[in-house]
Amino acid sequence: MDLLPSLARLVLTRIGWVFANGDSRDAEILALRHQILVLQRQIDHPRFIETDRTILALLSSTTDRTRRATTFLIVRPETVLRWHRRLVARHWTQPPTPKTGRPPIDPELRRLVIRLANQNPNWGYRRIHGELARLGHKLAASTVWKILRAAGIDPTRDRTGPSWSEFIHSQWKAVLATDFACVDTALLRRFHVLFVIEVATRRVHLAGITTTPTGSWTTQAARNLTMKLDDNHPFRFLIRDGAGQFTRSFDAVLAGSGITAIRTPPRSPQANAYAERWVRTLRHELLHRTIIWNEHQLQQLLDEYLEHYNSYRPHRGLHQRAPNDTADVTPIDTRPTNPTSPNLRRTHQRVPNRSLSRFPVNQQPPKTPASTRQHTNRITASPHHRITASPHHRITASPNHFQVAGEDAG
Repeated sequence: MDLLPSLARLVLTRIGWVFANGDSRDAEILALRHQILVLQRQIDHPRFIETDRTILALLSSTTDRTRRATTFLIVRPETVLRWHRRLVARHWTQPPTPKTGRPPIDPELRRLVIRLANQNPNWGYRRIHGELARLGHKLAASTVWKILRAAGIDPTRDRTGPSWSEFIHSQWKAVLATDFACVDTALLRRFHVLFVIEVATRRVHLAGITTTPTGSWTTQAARNLTMKLDDNHPFRFLIRDGAGQFTRSFDAVLAGSGITAIRTPPRSPQANAYAERWVRTLRHELLHRTIIWNEHQLQQLLDEYLEHYNSYRPHRGLHQRAPNDTADVTPIDTRPTNPTSPNLRRTHQRVPNRSLSRFPVNQQPPKTPASTRQHTNRITASPHHRITASPHHRITASPNHFQVAGEDAG
């Protein structure tokens, strides 16, 4: 604001008035008034800057109130008075005080609070606040409570007991589950496959195959299983259903190795969910993709499948690891880095038809004569793939070929 230079210019231009006589002053005043009247006829609404308002407001305070209407020609007297009141209010107004309050929460600290809550389900907001204080983070317990509430996490989870899922996860290293899987052969002969699955690692053990699962047979299978276990095994419980094959002698053999058999309630397959889910996986990945002829073939297929299942098959419950993987094995993250790419397809989308060709992409196949083209035979392998064979090629399929599908069903 150029207030001081304007005032200095106004004072310097009026110094000559001290030495001028009355006639000169009157003449100059009349000349200035006439110039203002000329400008009023040309400009309806003159524009003022803040310096002009300040100067006119200061001069109005030294002018008689009765003469303001004739002194200030380009503005009304009430306008000049309003400018003067604004000048006085601005002089006595204190500068605004900056608003102070709690600083915003660091996003990294917010993620740390949520991470501690997810990794420690039995911790409440007070316990998380204490752990953060030990790490050197300065924040109030109410701030931790607000962060958890905003994330949809109960801040006082330590007041209630654990859920069934949390209870099973805390005990599953000592839990086994067993059940029978029924397999029907091509001649409608049914085999009963007894298996045991470790709940923590998803490792599956084959206990035996029979057509007549009696109580004595399951007892002998239990003896064979306990002989394979080490003396310092961590298992303390085995979940089984109420089938008649699991007799008291079966439970007694397990009790001799420190394993207590737990019977599930009637008509409650969800109580033995891990074993029931593995039966579905076995059928989906093996039994529904081949035909069983006899017990020897079934035994061989199960041995190969269990080797694949325990050593190579990834499991979502194990963070895409196999049951036999060690701690230093890091699974490969197969998720796409850009899910919105148009070249990526979801698993449920249909794959377009593609013809199998033995020629490179940049090389065109030779033209086939019309006489040979009409004798070409077409073999359809699936609704989505096409195989074209000529009379000079032979396609042979072996009936003993076996392949284990790698679809994730667990």
